[in-house]
Amino acid sequence: MGSDIRMKNRLNILYVLERIFNHMLFKRTVLSLLSLFGLSLIIFTLARIMPGDPARMALGPRAPEELVQKYREMLHLDKPIYLQYYYWLTDFFQGKLGISLTSFREVSVDIIEFLPATLELMLYVAIIQITGTLILGTLSGSKPGSILDGALRVFSYVGICVPPFVWGLILQFIFSYILGFFPATERLSPSVQVPRITGFVTIDAMITGNLRGFVDGLWHLILPSLALALGAMAQEARILRSAMVENINKDYILTLLSHGIPNYRIYFRYALKPSLVSTIPVVGLDIASLIANAFMVEVIFNWPGLSKFGITAMLRKDLNGIVGVVLVAGLVYTITNVIVDIILTLLDPRLRYGGER
Repeated sequence: MGSDIRMKNRLNILYVLERIFNHMLFKRTVLSLLSLFGLSLIIFTLARIMPGDPARMALGPRAPEELVQKYREMLHLDKPIYLQYYYWLTDFFQGKLGISLTSFREVSVDIIEFLPATLELMLYVAIIQITGTLILGTLSGSKPGSILDGALRVFSYVGICVPPFVWGLILQFIFSYILGFFPATERLSPSVQVPRITGFVTIDAMITGNLRGFVDGLWHLILPSLALALGAMAQEARILRSAMVENINKDYILTLLSHGIPNYRIYFRYALKPSLVSTIPVVGLDIASLIANAFMVEVIFNWPGLSKFGITAMLRKDLNGIVGVVLVAGLVYTITNVIVDIILTLLDPRLRYGGER
């Protein structure tokens, strides 16, 4: 009797494990981790075969050769590249990413300092982007051929053609220099101080009850957030609009319309949900790419984020800094893709256990 119970328990455990290992999200997570490992190997190799001597660039052209050689030895640049990667990987598993040639600090320290500014910017870009996509795409898709639909087409073409840094310059010129509505640079006004807790200015201001700091931080976020959101929002709204038009013409929607159910209820409850399945992956990729695409906008607005640190590291051939920034960008992509997969499985039950759409 006891052996039968143990056998049944083992079979149940094996069944659960099989479902977990066959689950799409588990597979995607494992593949994402392997992709991060491959990304670290590729970017590590590329950064080290680029022309230029990182030690000489860090110490300057007038530094004695003996000092430069000692610096190379400290960074293991005198070793074969596979040994350099081994030393870097060993440090990585100890929570170290090496010394930055840009700040002469641990890269992990620089990431902790600069990443929150970029993540906060990404958060508000995502809010604007998702809200604008839902409003414009749904309204345009529910009334194809209308004036609003035509205006969205024009906005889509312009938004896709104009890069984010150009939007930044346009918004900065109009709303900062001409109208003076918004600040042109930085995260806070010089007269405003917000204690650093999470690194998110608006969240830290709310935690400390600093209303002035929250409003000032939010005011500084509007222009760079709009600059990064407009182009992606135009593309995503167009995709959502096309999906809405396609779904509205399906038989089940026409049946609901024939039963006299209000249009707004049909569009928002029955047509919008399946339309989001094709839109959400694009939204996720656009949001994930912000950490890599925000560097010019951060430079224009003098935003002290990780993207700005990354471009500085590239210009100075800061090997450890480059690898650290790219790995963070890859990690953001990985996390975003997993979140997108979870949302899609909630919207479409056929995807929950590896089914086909």
